[in-house]
Amino acid sequence: MRLHEYFRRIGHDGAAAADLSTFRAVHRAHALTLVYENLDVQLGVPVTRNADAAFDKIVRRGRGGWCYEMNGLLGAALREIGFEVTFLAGGVMRDQRGDEVVGNHLVLLVRIDGEDWIGDVGFGDGLIDPAPLREGPVAIGPLTANLHAIGGGWWRYINDLRSGGPSFDFNPAVTDEALLERNCRILQSDPASPFVQNAVVQRWKDGAHLSMRGRILRTLTAGDDVRIQIDSADHYVSVLNSEFGIDFSDASRLWPRICARHDEIFKDGEPPPP
Repeated sequence: MRLHEYFRRIGHDGAAAADLSTFRAVHRAHALTLVYENLDVQLGVPVTRNADAAFDKIVRRGRGGWCYEMNGLLGAALREIGFEVTFLAGGVMRDQRGDEVVGNHLVLLVRIDGEDWIGDVGFGDGLIDPAPLREGPVAIGPLTANLHAIGGGWWRYINDLRSGGPSFDFNPAVTDEALLERNCRILQSDPASPFVQNAVVQRWKDGAHLSMRGRILRTLTAGDDVRIQIDSADHYVSVLNSEFGIDFSDASRLWPRICARHDEIFKDGEPPPP
């Protein structure tokens, strides 16, 4: 990886030492600059866990990515700097679906001076700053998540109730690459996968969390929750550019699919109430 290109993309001009201050700075810069999105999955473009592919897409082509790409890219950069990084096979909604979901989320475990930290820039409305692996609340912009030990070596990250994201579990001992690879393939090919069904773009911007799920653009701040409906393919592409910094005209091809999914969920065609 060419760290100087990655640093330029995320706006990091500080040190590149394997210490806590660098980890915090790089994680925060990545989280506040880069965008979570699954547009390639929606377009049927194969997505891999290859760090070089993620680097080309996100750093050189100005796109975003989902957890396997976003955390894969951050993890590769941290390793290049000299950090001790372990890729964990996490499980979103394991509290409801059990161990069958383990591997559907990539989580980073980073050890610094004998202490374990969690890095995760691939959960959409997840961490801005890395979190120490200990129980308690985790402040994330206008949101507050919680981290709990749930037994058997497992930890649960519980999202803020105002957020659109569910919880996920992880275990520092569960590092099964095969599970991660398998789920990466399934989540972009199974018709029942939420990533196949729904176009999602998310980012942190100016103290707010912005998300565009299909036709609904949501801006969540500490004191407000505003939702508007996207009204055309041109509007969708324009918002991708103006609000999310993604210049990607091919996304217009998704519009019929986005509208069909919207009508399936919201029979009256109106956005859901906040």
